[in-house]
Amino acid sequence: MAQVEPSSTLYGLMAEFDTPTALVAAAERARLEGYRNMDAYSPVPIEELNEALGLRRTRLPMLVLAGGILGGLGGYGLEYWSQAIAYPMNVGGRPYHSWPHFIPVTFETTVLGAALCAFVGMWMLNKLPMPYHPVFNVPAFARASRDRFFLCIETADPRFDRHATAKFLESLHPVGVSEVAP
Repeated sequence: MAQVEPSSTLYGLMAEFDTPTALVAAAERARLEGYRNMDAYSPVPIEELNEALGLRRTRLPMLVLAGGILGGLGGYGLEYWSQAIAYPMNVGGRPYHSWPHFIPVTFETTVLGAALCAFVGMWMLNKLPMPYHPVFNVPAFARASRDRFFLCIETADPRFDRHATAKFLESLHPVGVSEVAP
């Protein structure tokens, strides 16, 4: 099979399916055939699809954990610095470093750090905002948010060959196969 370099006139080939089961089966077959640069579009979450596409687990939980730890340490450090170093004030004979007094602020900054990391991490890992994507050029893709399921194999895939990939997608018995312009 001839190797085709990524083309500037084509983003990929997209197959349209009418059931989630057909989409998962198509993604599994494409993965078994050696395709790696592909994506699936569905109006509903499909649990088996991540495994069928060969996607790895997200790094978001580790980012959120790191954000929470840094937020908590930052809040505790700010309390310690302001109470014991910068503005020490002896109130009622209490020690300057009274850790039980620091717990509410530490908890709140932990939650704040984790929430901010989750928000920013989701945007970054999902490559958002993305106001334009080549799959929007396919007229049938308008139904992707209602009742259709799509599998797109990109030209960046090493096994991509325009004719062989189109023939492979046709063998999956889709509703239709479309070329995706960039």
